[in-house]
Amino acid sequence: MKLLGERDIKRTALTFGFMSQSPDLLSRITTDPHICHGKAVVRGMRWPVQNVLELMASGMSIEEIMRDHPELEKDDFLACLAFAAKVTEVKSIHRAAQ
Repeated sequence: MKLLGERDIKRTALTFGFMSQSPDLLSRITTDPHICHGKAVVRGMRWPVQNVLELMASGMSIEEIMRDHPELEKDDFLACLAFAAKVTEVKSIHRAAQ
């Protein structure tokens, strides 16, 4: 498992054009080619960021999800939201889609 260290976070931040996000939150998002095919996951667990966001998008509250999945913590949800917000930050959705 590869935890995103401060250097990796800064490199990722520069790649996606953001530096204002707390490294503590972003350090909860990890990647490992042997876990979930290398997708961004929460704290090295088999919880892809995408799945967490889909649960939230379905209308479930953070509290409901945490009741069903006690291994997740509130900061995990905040980290997923911060990660998604920054990864999807583009100047124009039309240019990005082409």
